Amino acid sequence: MSRRTILAACQMGPLQRAEGRPAAVARMVALLEKAARMGASVAVFPELALTTFFPRWFHEDLREADHWYETALPSNETAPLWEAARRLGIGFHLGFAERTPEGRRFNTAIYVHPSGETVLKYRKVHLPGHSEYDPIRKVQHLEKRYFEPGDLGFPVVRAPLGGPGGETEANIGLLICNDRRWPEAWRVLGLQQVELVMLGYNTPSLNMENRGFEAHHLRVEHSVLSVRAGCYQNSCYAVAVAKAGTEDGHELFGHSVIVNPQGEVMAQATTWEDEVVVAEADFTRCELGRTTIFDFARHRRPEHYARIVEQVGSVAPPRWSPAER
Repeated sequence: MSRRTILAACQMGPLQRAEGRPAAVARMVALLEKAARMGASVAVFPELALTTFFPRWFHEDLREADHWYETALPSNETAPLWEAARRLGIGFHLGFAERTPEGRRFNTAIYVHPSGETVLKYRKVHLPGHSEYDPIRKVQHLEKRYFEPGDLGFPVVRAPLGGPGGETEANIGLLICNDRRWPEAWRVLGLQQVELVMLGYNTPSLNMENRGFEAHHLRVEHSVLSVRAGCYQNSCYAVAVAKAGTEDGHELFGHSVIVNPQGEVMAQATTWEDEVVVAEADFTRCELGRTTIFDFARHRRPEHYARIVEQVGSVAPPRWSPAER
C-alpha cells in the first residue's frame, strides 16, 4: 500500500463575534471542497473554528458563555461539514469548544474519517492565559476560565485518511495551539510513533500581557520554530493551521504551515483570508529519523529525566563559589 497522500491546511480568515455557526460552516465546506479538488485526503481546520476566539471576553457567570460551546457533534448547524466530507471522501480535523453532559468545558479537537465517524478526540492540555479579569492586559486571554486542562492525555491512533486515490493509513495525533510550544507534548506523541500531527491555533500578532515588548515578527518565528522542532525531533509531519486577520478588532497572525519530518516547511499560507495550501506527505520518510538519531529505544535515557515529570516550576541552581585557600 502506498504511504503517500496530500495534506491540506485550511486556514480561515477572521470570524467575527456577530457571525454564527452557519456562516463558519459554509466557509469550511467551501475550503473542504477546494482541498478535495487539490487532491487532499485530509483537511485541517483551526482551533475554535466554529466561533470567534471568545476567551478574549470576560463573563462573570460562565453560563453566559454557554452558547459558544458544542454539546454534540454533528449538530444541525454543523451537519453540512460532515455531509461534505462523506460526499468528497475527505477526512477533516476540527477544533471547537466542548461542553460535556456533566457541564465540564474543554478546548477540544477531533479527527473525523470521511465516513463521518470520529476517529480521535483530544482536549487541550497546556492552557495559556489566566482565569480572572486582569486589568494590566490590553486584551483578556481567559482560557483558564473557560476551559479545564484536557483529561485525555496525548493519544495516537493508526487510522486511514481519505482521498480520491484511496485510503492511506497513518499514525495520527492531535495538539492544540499552545501545546505546540511544549516539547513534552510532542515527545509523548513521538513515543507512540506518531507520523502526522494535526493542530489548530488562534494566536494574536501582539503579546497582550503588557509586561514587556516582544517583536511582532518573532511571534510568527516562534510559532513556526516550535512546529519545525517538534517534527524534526519526533520524525513526523505536522499540519498547523490558524485563524488569521483582524477578528473583532484583534489581529491574528495566521501563517499556517505544513512541515515534514526533517523540520522543513513544505507549504505556508500567505494571506490573512480563507486559504488552502497543500503538500504531499510520504510517511515512509518518518522512518529515517526514527531509526537513526531519534531511535528512542537505543538512545533515550529516561533515568535522567525525572525532573521533567516530578517538577513543575523552575528552581534556581546551586551557586558555585571558589574553594578557600
